[in-house]
Amino acid sequence: MIGTIAAAVAMFAGTNIDDIVVLTVLFVASASQGRPRAWQIVAGQYLGLITLVAISVVAALGLVIVPEDWVGLLGLLPLSLGIWGLIQGLRSDGDGEPVVVAAGTISVAAITIANGADNIAVYTPVFRTLGAPQTIVTIAVFLICVGLWCAAGRMLGTHKKVIDTLERVEHWLVPTVFIGLGVIILLESGVIGRLIAAAA
Repeated sequence: MIGTIAAAVAMFAGTNIDDIVVLTVLFVASASQGRPRAWQIVAGQYLGLITLVAISVVAALGLVIVPEDWVGLLGLLPLSLGIWGLIQGLRSDGDGEPVVVAAGTISVAAITIANGADNIAVYTPVFRTLGAPQTIVTIAVFLICVGLWCAAGRMLGTHKKVIDTLERVEHWLVPTVFIGLGVIILLESGVIGRLIAAAA
């Protein structure tokens, strides 16, 4: 049991380390703009993780919801949100209007799912090898870790010095983080090469 817990913690940390950056940015936006609200960020994170785990469990049972080769297309979501946020920032530059990239629970969940697209490739083979009790323990550990991740992101994102620093550049920083996230997902998944090959 201890081995299962340790493996689950390591797997969660390894596949979600980049999520701390996203969470920090979201909590900074929440503190300075009021949107998304803190509870929406937490709820979105949980909804996103539960969706990723559900897809992985179903895939482990032999059913394919999203073909692994094309799961990287989810990177288009944060990319498009980032571009939209950057356009908003350029249009409202100087008039004090806040740039809102993720406005609620669903958009936070969608970003979480997109950012965790590669998690499915990691979780699926693991869930295939685990028995029911170990799977339940692993999922429980994941849920606890989401809470810890949110607490860490909130601690960073509501720290006065962090907010003061990021507020000066958040009109372009927040969209840039999402654009970068989308580009990384698309590149690391290899989906761009598959699209080129399919079009050729």
